Amino acid sequence: MITAVDHVLLAAPPGSEERLRTYYTGVLGMTEIPKPPGLAVRGGCWFQAGAVQLHLGIEENYRPPKKAHPGLRVTGIETYAARLAARGAIVTWDEDLPGHRRFYSYDPVGNRLEFLEPVAFRTCGPGG
Repeated sequence: MITAVDHVLLAAPPGSEERLRTYYTGVLGMTEIPKPPGLAVRGGCWFQAGAVQLHLGIEENYRPPKKAHPGLRVTGIETYAARLAARGAIVTWDEDLPGHRRFYSYDPVGNRLEFLEPVAFRTCGPGG
């Protein structure tokens, strides 16, 4: 039985680790976590925020995927989008998912990231 997602692996081109560190820690606010020594020799970086881990693995002949992406749930999505935009990231809002506010952005090597937050529906009370 599957109980949780442990991590998501995204690919990146050789030599991109410093740009990835700047983006995932400085822009997204994640923390870099150490890779085990046997895996560290392969390059790449791992990042974590709460229970969410994103692993960036080095791939020769890397090409960014057009549609594949992780969906990352956030709180305070308007503030979070403003944080990304203030740090130079492109923020593209999408209203096509009912019950959610969401936007897309891209890391410095072209990986697409979706950020979403459920919308609290208001019910009308007396006189509402």
